[in-house]
Amino acid sequence: MALRKVVEKWLMNAVTLMYKGVELAVRTTEGDSRAFDVKVRLLQGCVLSPSLLETVMEVITKELKEGLP
Repeated sequence: MALRKVVEKWLMNAVTLMYKGVELAVRTTEGDSRAFDVKVRLLQGCVLSPSLLETVMEVITKELKEGLP
């Protein structure tokens, strides 16, 4: 079962659009790095992470309860 097939497309699109054009920098004791583009769909520590995980787990659990193909 591919995750893309079980998570609604609008949800994946919404998360992807949130990070479109976002740039980050890394702060170290030596100073900040140069800014770089975000290449991932969900950042570590994002406030959406727990909600999205719950949504995905709900879909997977439902699929498993219905039985494997």
